[in-house]
Amino acid sequence: MTVLLFWCLALALYALVGLLGGKRLVPIVGQLLVASLAIPALLLGWVEPHWQLGTSDLLAPQWLDLLYGLCFALLLGYILSDVIDLDLNTACLKIALPSFLVPLLAGLACAFWLLPGDYDWLSALGIGLLFSITAIPVLYLFLHSIDYPPAATKRLLHAAILMDFMCWSLFGLAQGSSNPASLLWPLLAASLPLLLARLGLRNDLFYSLPFFALMVLFHALGLNALVFGIAYMLCLAWSGKPLRLPLPERGWKLLMNGLAVPLILTCGVLRVDFHGIGEHYSWLVIGILLVAPVASKVAGSWLGLHWAAPAAAARIKWQESLLLNIRGLTEIVFLNLLLQQQLIDSLVYFGLLLMSLFSTLLPAFLGRHVKVEARSHHEYS
Repeated sequence: MTVLLFWCLALALYALVGLLGGKRLVPIVGQLLVASLAIPALLLGWVEPHWQLGTSDLLAPQWLDLLYGLCFALLLGYILSDVIDLDLNTACLKIALPSFLVPLLAGLACAFWLLPGDYDWLSALGIGLLFSITAIPVLYLFLHSIDYPPAATKRLLHAAILMDFMCWSLFGLAQGSSNPASLLWPLLAASLPLLLARLGLRNDLFYSLPFFALMVLFHALGLNALVFGIAYMLCLAWSGKPLRLPLPERGWKLLMNGLAVPLILTCGVLRVDFHGIGEHYSWLVIGILLVAPVASKVAGSWLGLHWAAPAAAARIKWQESLLLNIRGLTEIVFLNLLLQQQLIDSLVYFGLLLMSLFSTLLPAFLGRHVKVEARSHHEYS
């Protein structure tokens, strides 16, 4: 009963910050603030000394494990659904390639140089991809909130979708390379939209509902839900069918922001050994995990934007580099995936969680200047 009370209190904190933030605060920013500041304070200042509960007790209930799996699969499916909107063109390709490759190489270098020797190549790849990722939903909300020019918004969003498609695809294939047989069932199931199209089914829900149901099933069975999700979206796009969310948009946002994201964030934070921070790593390592992803991502994005439009104003290229550095929701899902599979430890998780908060807040601090510049923004040719 005490554990249930903690989880109700934690979810109430997220809801309270969401209400106080209102329209001025992108939901994931408030959620990151609660996860990185309020939850550790609640745990160390009240739960442990007064309730005599540790993190293992708070994570122990079977119902929590089942709920986490359900929320994680639904959230991963929601993020992968962006793949269907990918519109590949020369401009977004030129932006995406350096913005993906430069931070990936920086992340690989940091993983092999700074982290303990027991990290294998898949862990290093996961950290490199975390350096490269961009949060598409948060980027869209931010650009919409500052009335960014529609053509520029579309170009940045499709570049971000391409980068995330490369991130998820590369990691999914790397996972499957150690056990190719584990890819068979997900890939077969992903061809379902092609079969349904051959049968002549027209209702969009016949194509969309199996996607979320199978995401939950594959996640529960320990099969490669990531490869399934990407392949299913590609088959859905090939069939010319849109993805329809299984709930109305308002209900879906309530589910995601009220339960799924807070639950996933809190489960990740509770795995951090706050008493042991600094024992396994030097503070230099934690500092580099905060700075290196942001610096390398901004540098790579600037190179990509300059390649796509060398005549564009330098101020615009720097501002859009910061926008493409937005992390947020996509980063959190990837972080929790690596932590769940024990590819990173809890301290690396927490360091990159703080980095995600910093990089997501950074464009918000410059939002007014970005909005002013947007009014005089020239379209890329």
